[in-house]
Amino acid sequence: MADDARVAIRTDADVVTARQEARTMGAALGFSSTDLTLLATAISEVARNITAYAGEGEVLLRVLHDGGRAGIEVVASDAGPGITDVELAMQDGYTTGNGLGLGLPGTRRLVDEFELETTPGAGTRIRLVKWTRA
Repeated sequence: MADDARVAIRTDADVVTARQEARTMGAALGFSSTDLTLLATAISEVARNITAYAGEGEVLLRVLHDGGRAGIEVVASDAGPGITDVELAMQDGYTTGNGLGLGLPGTRRLVDEFELETTPGAGTRIRLVKWTRA
């Protein structure tokens, strides 16, 4: 198993590829089927945001080790329009598109670590981490 993977995101098929790569990595690390599903769902949300709002971007997946635990870091980035109102975008129920309906706050609840950096007019970078359970 590779310790990292980079998936260009342009189409829904690319979103599926990113999900599959994460599932393969997670299974090798001993993630439960529930945690694999949570991770795949979080990736779907951030990767579909790339196709919906930026047109293209990428998802970088990386295996992390911290003491006795392992995890997967997901960095979704694009050079799209950015998010003009992060506070609003992080509110439950807020949507501007046809995503899974989770939005960014739902995605944040699916993972153990969530960071969002955005610059209106210059793009967005979202970092997610899901750790194996002790």
